[in-house]
Amino acid sequence: MRIQRVCILGGSGFVGRHLANRLHRDGIRMRIPTRRRERARHLLVIPGVELVEADVHDPSRLKELFSGVDAVINLVGILNERGKDGSGFRHAHVELTEKALAACRETGIKHYLHMSALGADAERGPSFYQKTKGEAERLARAAHGEALAVTIFRPSVIFGREDGFFNRFSALLRTAPGVFPLPTPNARFAPVYVGDVCEAFARSLGNRDTWGETYDLCGPQEYTLKELVDYTARLAGLRRIVWPAPDWLARLQARLLELWPTKPYSRDNYLSATVDNTSTDNGLPKLGIHPTAVEAVVPAYIGGRHIRGLYNRFRKTARR
Repeated sequence: MRIQRVCILGGSGFVGRHLANRLHRDGIRMRIPTRRRERARHLLVIPGVELVEADVHDPSRLKELFSGVDAVINLVGILNERGKDGSGFRHAHVELTEKALAACRETGIKHYLHMSALGADAERGPSFYQKTKGEAERLARAAHGEALAVTIFRPSVIFGREDGFFNRFSALLRTAPGVFPLPTPNARFAPVYVGDVCEAFARSLGNRDTWGETYDLCGPQEYTLKELVDYTARLAGLRRIVWPAPDWLARLQARLLELWPTKPYSRDNYLSATVDNTSTDNGLPKLGIHPTAVEAVVPAYIGGRHIRGLYNRFRKTARR
């Protein structure tokens, strides 16, 4: 199936920016909705991108956005919400997926690609994030059929320049007075490079062999959270003692940090980290992609002017 044009929900985010550049190399045109066009103007430099200001939760607007495209990619995901009852997670993950799938069926879309996450589990997920990601994944899987092909991706934590993982820990480490209490230090991750994630989407787009499939996406190696934070401190040139915080302190940290304007950590984040973010069935090799190591990419953007600029922005936002 030849794909000429796609609509990317969540296309103005971290993964979306990289994916737009990757799809441009294949000559694919992209329609990317955004709530505020000005905030996504960085996408306008990518040839083939049509940036549309729209509310993607409006079903009639979704049908307009999907009109004339061959496939829909849903990258929308949030790690925290403004409230504390899970409604924000449900709105972003479950309700939007329901509306997107309905609009796909009504507009005759043939291929829907869905970004889920490792640990997504509608029944047993300990956090709102994991539960709602699991519900959305279940909806997407149930929608697969003759009229609409569905491909699902479940990445571990995604890294790359401007990511929200290594950059955030580097900024937090800079605020530490010498000892950095780390919650859930033994949580396990298999960080996956954003370029590999985007390559997986690109290779699956319109590829019948991937229809109805679910791919776990992982890097080549597993690490504990403490190993990753220790590594970040070394790269950033910071002499910090990363102290494994006891469970009671981790919970207290979550309660306090979720009150910050930037909400760098929350109780939902804590609960998500109680489940390992790894897999024994990496989908990247199945798609012909050799997983990229953390050590091959992260040193290029942790440390130096780049992270100092992020740290300064972090401090300014926290003071507001």
